[in-house]
Amino acid sequence: MKLILASKSQVRKKILEENKIKCEVIHSNVDEDQAKESLESAGASPLLISKNLAELKSTKVSSKFPNITVLGADSVISLDSKLINKPKSREEAFVILKKLNNTVHSLISSVCISKNGAMMWNYTDSSELKMKNLTEKEIKAYLSKINTETLLAYGVYQVEANGLDLFESIKGDMNSIMGLPVKKIKEYLKIIE
Repeated sequence: MKLILASKSQVRKKILEENKIKCEVIHSNVDEDQAKESLESAGASPLLISKNLAELKSTKVSSKFPNITVLGADSVISLDSKLINKPKSREEAFVILKKLNNTVHSLISSVCISKNGAMMWNYTDSSELKMKNLTEKEIKAYLSKINTETLLAYGVYQVEANGLDLFESIKGDMNSIMGLPVKKIKEYLKIIE
């Protein structure tokens, strides 16, 4: 079965490959900021925003490639039921990490599989992360290890890299936390093969 991954994320592609799921990457070019703004102004929860973005990416790409299965995905951070967006600068990343410091927050990962422009299946997983109580110096030291392009593309922490050092505890599936609940995807793909 041919599968298209509608995501720029190299981590998501790697997770699929490690699970022997071959895919071709085609970016959806969805304006995530605009979509999030619109959904937030309509009162959507972080979970609903994550689900909608995954569906938007997957249906947009699948409408251009008839009869091919397309996987879209999105992950968001939720603190006190409020969306924490990706930083637009290193300074903003520092502010976000200070806000998450010594708190428990949720990382919500959604996936959607579409065909011919219509959603066939979706799944959302939520993980709970407790950040350590870090000093400003420790936060700055952590940020200095991440190049700006990675920071702006993937958000304030990468658990697949140095980001694990930020946390006191993590409750959830590591693949989901990295952006792809692959166990559930595999279960679904077996059904439609």
